[in-house]
Amino acid sequence: MNPETVTKVGSWERLLDQIPHFLATNGLKLVAAILIYVIGKWVAKLVAGLLRKLLNKSKLDATLVTFVSNIVYALILTFVIIAAIGKLGVQTTSLVAIVGAAGLAVGMALQGSLSNFASGVMLILFKPFKVGDKITAAGTTGIVQEIGIFHTTIITSDNTKIIVPNSPIAGGAITNFSAMPTRRIELSVSVPGASDMAKVSGILQSILEADERILKDPAPAIVISSATPGEIVFGVYPHVNNEEMAAVQASLNEQIKLRLTAEGIWT
Repeated sequence: MNPETVTKVGSWERLLDQIPHFLATNGLKLVAAILIYVIGKWVAKLVAGLLRKLLNKSKLDATLVTFVSNIVYALILTFVIIAAIGKLGVQTTSLVAIVGAAGLAVGMALQGSLSNFASGVMLILFKPFKVGDKITAAGTTGIVQEIGIFHTTIITSDNTKIIVPNSPIAGGAITNFSAMPTRRIELSVSVPGASDMAKVSGILQSILEADERILKDPAPAIVISSATPGEIVFGVYPHVNNEEMAAVQASLNEQIKLRLTAEGIWT
């Protein structure tokens, strides 16, 4: 047996000889530390579970519920571990300072992410829009596919997937096209200045009356927006159910073109 092996064996023997002495002098502290860890971990799970149930009853987003409950569990478990280490006689002041400094460093590094997280919580809590709504936010227009903790996913009209950070959404104006059950279509119809205004108004009115999708209450409006010797501009304002707006608007544009052309008003 070479000298190095002999030295290692001797070191292990001395270590094993010290174990009974360590247990005799620190056994109660070790047992207390283990109990603190076991009971503390159980309490952390219990609190996190109760918080998860409470948040679920509030009908919050499942992702937010999981994230918050996991954060609470991790924080409680951190304090439990520090308390268990302190019970063994280890000075935990420096450890607490290190944990605090590490948390501050992580917070500074993730400042942008934390801002998006806070904005995501606000969007989920106050619900200025929901999944399936058509919105314009942070310069993007489309259908909301997902509202996440850190970002919102929007599908545009050309089927492009855009992931927008929550911070600029929550910090800016949000236009929700799906929030109201009905919408008003706003059409501008120009005809030559020499046209018979009563005739044009009657044609437009008959087009609106022929479309059953146009609501009777509130009643559609036809007004003269402007009139000059060379041009008369009619404003056509029917109300429709929100989900039918695009189809009705396209249909009205087609019908107006066909009727005014057939009547000789448009050439």
